[in-house]
Amino acid sequence: MGYSVPAAMGAKVGEPDRDVWAIDGDGCFQMTNQELATCVINNIPIKVAIINNSSLGMVRQWQTLFYNSRYSNTDLHTGTDTQMVPDFVKLGESYGCLSIRATNEKEAEQAIKLALETNDRPVVIDFIVGRDAMVWPMVPAGVSNDAVQYARDARPVWEGDE
Repeated sequence: MGYSVPAAMGAKVGEPDRDVWAIDGDGCFQMTNQELATCVINNIPIKVAIINNSSLGMVRQWQTLFYNSRYSNTDLHTGTDTQMVPDFVKLGESYGCLSIRATNEKEAEQAIKLALETNDRPVVIDFIVGRDAMVWPMVPAGVSNDAVQYARDARPVWEGDE
Protein backbone atom coordinates (compact mmCIF):
# COMPACT_ATOMS: atom_id res chain seq x y z
CA MET A 1 0.00 0.00 0.00
CA GLY A 2 1.11 3.52 -0.70
CA TYR A 3 3.32 2.58 -3.62
CA SER A 4 1.32 3.85 -6.58
CA VAL A 5 2.08 7.60 -6.59
CA PRO A 6 5.85 7.26 -6.04
CA ALA A 7 6.02 4.44 -8.61
CA ALA A 8 4.14 6.55 -11.15
CA MET A 9 6.55 9.44 -10.51
CA GLY A 10 9.52 7.22 -11.27
CA ALA A 11 7.86 5.76 -14.35
CA LYS A 12 7.04 9.23 -15.69
CA VAL A 13 10.60 10.47 -15.14
CA GLY A 14 11.88 7.36 -16.91
CA GLU A 15 9.36 7.63 -19.77
CA PRO A 16 8.46 11.35 -19.97
CA ASP A 17 6.61 11.04 -23.30
CA ARG A 18 4.19 8.36 -22.07
CA ASP A 19 0.98 8.81 -20.10
CA VAL A 20 1.50 7.35 -16.64
CA TRP A 21 -1.39 6.55 -14.32
CA ALA A 22 -1.30 5.75 -10.62
CA ILE A 23 -4.38 3.73 -9.68
CA ASP A 24 -5.01 3.88 -5.95
CA GLY A 25 -7.68 3.15 -3.42
CA ASP A 26 -8.63 5.98 -1.10
CA GLY A 27 -6.76 4.45 1.83
CA CYS A 28 -3.64 3.76 -0.19
CA PHE A 29 -3.62 7.26 -1.67
CA GLN A 30 -3.56 8.77 1.80
CA MET A 31 -0.19 7.11 2.47
CA THR A 32 1.77 9.00 -0.21
CA ASN A 33 -0.41 11.79 -1.61
CA GLN A 34 2.13 14.32 -0.35
CA GLU A 35 4.35 13.24 -3.25
CA LEU A 36 2.05 15.31 -5.48
CA ALA A 37 4.09 18.27 -4.22
CA THR A 38 7.21 16.66 -5.70
CA CYS A 39 5.34 16.12 -8.97
CA VAL A 40 4.22 19.76 -9.18
CA ILE A 41 7.58 21.24 -8.16
CA ASN A 42 9.49 19.03 -10.60
CA ASN A 43 6.99 19.09 -13.47
CA ILE A 44 6.10 15.39 -13.36
CA PRO A 45 2.57 15.34 -14.81
CA ILE A 46 1.25 11.95 -13.68
CA LYS A 47 -2.42 11.05 -13.61
CA VAL A 48 -3.87 9.64 -10.38
CA ALA A 49 -7.10 7.63 -10.37
CA ILE A 50 -8.47 7.22 -6.85
CA ILE A 51 -11.00 4.40 -6.59
CA ASN A 52 -12.88 5.84 -3.63
CA ASN A 53 -15.20 3.44 -1.82
CA SER A 54 -14.84 5.39 1.44
CA SER A 55 -13.21 2.44 3.18
CA LEU A 56 -10.16 0.28 3.38
CA GLY A 57 -11.62 -1.69 0.51
CA MET A 58 -9.57 -4.87 0.53
CA VAL A 59 -9.97 -5.27 4.29
CA ARG A 60 -13.71 -4.61 3.99
CA GLN A 61 -13.89 -7.16 1.16
CA TRP A 62 -12.25 -9.80 3.36
CA GLN A 63 -14.63 -8.94 6.19
CA THR A 64 -17.58 -9.30 3.77
CA LEU A 65 -16.47 -12.58 2.21
CA PHE A 66 -14.84 -14.40 5.10
CA TYR A 67 -16.10 -12.82 8.32
CA ASN A 68 -19.88 -12.62 7.74
CA SER A 69 -19.80 -8.83 7.13
CA ARG A 70 -18.52 -8.11 10.64
CA TYR A 71 -16.86 -4.78 9.85
CA SER A 72 -14.19 -3.34 12.07
CA ASN A 73 -12.14 -0.20 11.50
CA THR A 74 -12.55 0.03 7.72
CA ASP A 75 -14.65 3.19 7.30
CA LEU A 76 -12.60 6.16 6.01
CA HIS A 77 -15.33 8.81 5.54
CA THR A 78 -13.86 9.90 2.19
CA GLY A 79 -16.77 9.25 -0.20
CA THR A 80 -20.25 10.43 -1.06
CA ASP A 81 -22.71 10.80 1.82
CA THR A 82 -19.81 11.06 4.29
CA GLN A 83 -17.73 13.89 5.72
CA MET A 84 -15.23 13.53 2.83
CA VAL A 85 -12.23 13.87 5.09
CA PRO A 86 -10.08 14.55 3.25
CA ASP A 87 -11.80 15.93 0.18
CA PHE A 88 -9.46 14.59 -2.51
CA VAL A 89 -10.45 17.25 -5.05
CA LYS A 90 -9.56 20.06 -2.65
CA LEU A 91 -6.41 18.20 -1.59
CA GLY A 92 -5.23 17.82 -5.19
CA GLU A 93 -6.02 21.46 -5.92
CA SER A 94 -4.02 22.53 -2.87
CA TYR A 95 -0.99 20.83 -4.40
CA GLY A 96 -1.55 22.53 -7.77
CA CYS A 97 -3.06 19.55 -9.56
CA LEU A 98 -6.04 19.50 -11.88
CA SER A 99 -8.54 17.71 -9.66
CA ILE A 100 -11.85 16.18 -10.71
CA ARG A 101 -14.58 14.10 -9.05
CA ALA A 102 -16.55 11.50 -11.00
CA THR A 103 -19.68 10.01 -9.50
CA ASN A 104 -21.12 8.20 -12.52
CA GLU A 105 -20.05 6.67 -15.82
CA LYS A 106 -20.57 9.82 -17.89
CA GLU A 107 -18.53 11.94 -15.48
CA ALA A 108 -15.85 9.23 -15.42
CA GLU A 109 -15.52 9.29 -19.21
CA GLN A 110 -15.29 13.09 -19.22
CA ALA A 111 -12.73 13.07 -16.41
CA ILE A 112 -10.50 10.55 -18.18
CA LYS A 113 -10.71 12.53 -21.41
CA LEU A 114 -9.73 15.75 -19.63
CA ALA A 115 -6.90 13.98 -17.80
CA LEU A 116 -5.49 12.67 -21.07
CA GLU A 117 -5.62 16.18 -22.54
CA THR A 118 -3.78 17.69 -19.55
CA ASN A 119 0.00 17.42 -19.64
CA ASP A 120 1.18 20.57 -17.87
CA ARG A 121 0.56 19.36 -14.30
CA PRO A 122 -0.53 16.27 -12.37
CA VAL A 123 -4.17 15.21 -12.50
CA VAL A 124 -6.15 13.70 -9.62
CA ILE A 125 -9.50 12.03 -10.32
CA ASP A 126 -11.65 11.00 -7.36
CA PHE A 127 -13.79 8.16 -8.74
CA ILE A 128 -16.61 7.59 -6.25
CA VAL A 129 -17.70 3.94 -6.20
CA GLY A 130 -20.03 1.99 -3.93
CA ARG A 131 -18.85 1.02 -0.47
CA ASP A 132 -19.37 -2.65 -1.36
CA ALA A 133 -17.37 -2.52 -4.62
CA MET A 134 -14.90 -5.39 -4.63
CA VAL A 135 -11.50 -5.93 -6.18
CA TRP A 136 -10.87 -9.04 -8.25
CA PRO A 137 -8.92 -11.23 -8.61
CA MET A 138 -7.95 -12.04 -5.03
CA VAL A 139 -6.41 -14.92 -3.12
CA PRO A 140 -8.05 -15.94 0.17
CA ALA A 141 -5.91 -16.32 3.29
CA GLY A 142 -4.18 -19.60 4.01
CA VAL A 143 -4.24 -21.00 0.48
CA SER A 144 -1.82 -21.01 -2.42
CA ASN A 145 -2.06 -18.63 -5.36
CA ASP A 146 -3.68 -21.32 -7.50
CA ALA A 147 -6.84 -20.76 -5.42
CA VAL A 148 -7.21 -17.27 -6.88
CA GLN A 149 -10.83 -16.12 -7.12
CA TYR A 150 -12.06 -14.00 -10.03
CA ALA A 151 -15.40 -13.22 -8.39
CA ARG A 152 -17.24 -14.43 -5.33
CA ASP A 153 -16.88 -18.24 -5.30
CA ALA A 154 -15.51 -18.26 -8.87
CA ARG A 155 -12.05 -19.57 -9.59
CA PRO A 156 -10.29 -21.01 -12.63
CA VAL A 157 -10.21 -24.73 -13.29
CA TRP A 158 -6.62 -25.90 -13.41
CA GLU A 159 -5.36 -29.02 -15.14
CA GLY A 160 -5.91 -31.95 -12.78
CA ASP A 161 -8.78 -30.26 -10.89
CA GLU A 162 -11.83 -32.43 -10.41
